[in-house]
Amino acid sequence: MTPAWIEIGLYLVVLIACARPLGQFMADVLEGERTWLAPLIGPLERACYRIARINPADEMTWPRYAIAMLLFNAAGFLAVYALQRLQALLPLNPQHLAAVSPDSAFNTAMSFATNTNWQGYVPETSLGYLTQMAGLTVQNFVSAATGIAVLAAFIRGFSRRSSATIGNFWADLTRGTLYILLPLSLALALILVSQGVVQTFHPYRTAAWVEPSAHGAAAAGQTLALGPAASQVAIKQLGTNGGGFFNVNSAHPFENPTPLSCFLELLAILIIPGALCYTFGRMVRDTRQGWAILAAMTLILVACIAGIMAAEESGNPALAHAGADQSTSAGSPGGNMEGKEARFGIGLSALWAAATTAASNGSVDAMHDSFTPLGGMIAMWLIQLGEVIYGGVGSGLYGMLAFAIIAVFVAGLMVGRTPEYLGKKIEAHEMKMASLIVLLPPFIVLAGTACSVVAPSGLRTIFNPGVHGFSEVLYAFSSAGNNNGSAFAGLGANTPWYNGALGLAMFFARYWLAVPALAIAGSLAAKKHVPAGAGTLPTHTPLFVLLLIATVLVVGALTFAPALALGPLVEHLMMIGHGS
Repeated sequence: MTPAWIEIGLYLVVLIACARPLGQFMADVLEGERTWLAPLIGPLERACYRIARINPADEMTWPRYAIAMLLFNAAGFLAVYALQRLQALLPLNPQHLAAVSPDSAFNTAMSFATNTNWQGYVPETSLGYLTQMAGLTVQNFVSAATGIAVLAAFIRGFSRRSSATIGNFWADLTRGTLYILLPLSLALALILVSQGVVQTFHPYRTAAWVEPSAHGAAAAGQTLALGPAASQVAIKQLGTNGGGFFNVNSAHPFENPTPLSCFLELLAILIIPGALCYTFGRMVRDTRQGWAILAAMTLILVACIAGIMAAEESGNPALAHAGADQSTSAGSPGGNMEGKEARFGIGLSALWAAATTAASNGSVDAMHDSFTPLGGMIAMWLIQLGEVIYGGVGSGLYGMLAFAIIAVFVAGLMVGRTPEYLGKKIEAHEMKMASLIVLLPPFIVLAGTACSVVAPSGLRTIFNPGVHGFSEVLYAFSSAGNNNGSAFAGLGANTPWYNGALGLAMFFARYWLAVPALAIAGSLAAKKHVPAGAGTLPTHTPLFVLLLIATVLVVGALTFAPALALGPLVEHLMMIGHGS
């Protein structure tokens, strides 16, 4: 076993080991049970309710829950937009950065409100410290907490019987933020600071050149961007947000300086989505259901990690044909090292690429645009599956449960009986809503890509001609249309066309999926529990795990195969032909 696979194996062991204790804790929080943090956070929680005049015991119907969620997120969008437009007049802007343009401000505000964190701008030269903290970091918390809240309501649809309500959005949002996201982020931020991640309000510093003559007499030195990064990096990973404080994200030594920071940031990406599977099992009173969902996610993830590693380790045939040595040796890591940090190598780069695209995280420690065609395609395809392989905090699991509903429906058709899932009959209404959750993102992605590769405004900033340029556009809309946020960075996306189109894609991909999920929750909560019978499909067995995996893969493969064939697959064949 290679050292890279040892690192990956250790990562997966720690990730799965954390699922039960964290998942149990989150179940207690979302069910309103007293936890060990209650003496510390309880007074703050109650103060929040008093200030906002909220009664946490006031249960909501699903339309009321959805309206509260939409209004809160709309307020967050407007706040981030205003901070960017008024930035030049606000404090904590030591570099005196100007106001952000209207189209870029719209895109960024929508990006962070929807938990996408797509960044069409360069943070170091665009956003002041106050905008980063009061705008982006705050949205990192509340957008993730929104996902947790919607998931909690979705799970109550299965756990409740003949109920007209699915919980209280404000209570779920507050508890998710104060008890789950805030303590974990505080602990991680302190560790990251100890590892060298910057956290300061000082202005940018200038470092003198080691060899001044090589840079000309006019150059005083290199400008080092600083700022309160550690606090944002912690929640960007734990909340599956992914937006970098610096432009190259977690490849930057001020965001990710050491092996320990790299491991912890990687773990933070998947730890809450993984643990929420156990939370689901606990809240429906059958933990086997949660383990089955987690097993399906993990099997797909491991296969994709292996695929990306194999593609990157094989190198570029064109370089081999030109005489370049891409074999592994004491002096060379071998394979395709373009766009990768030498300190991470192919193993950690492949692991990060798979984890960040399996989750709707989008942070990177290597440039996906520089991966081999097949390596980049696997990362893109993980996004295109709908961000349900772990997925975003909360949103990934309710997306996967929509696939589970479809899987049991298909199984019910096979045996000729009304399908059931966790004691609730799956009927026409649930299937319509689940179909919206599964089919809307592919429509957004493919329609946005098609329009951008024919519209003059879209073509103008595709700087790589041919199939790779098409892949960059397809990746951009896959990322925005599934709330991921990573990119094939060769595309010039900070334009009115892409800022507008991608912003709309992020809006529809987030809220036009969350509302159907709440509709399913309301419908299921109102139903009576149906006892399992002889024809009931067990949904905790290896057979169901395989059925769920097949449902996810078939939908993803059939939907995006033609588009992938036009982009990365053609590019791979061209690369092989050029190298032969």
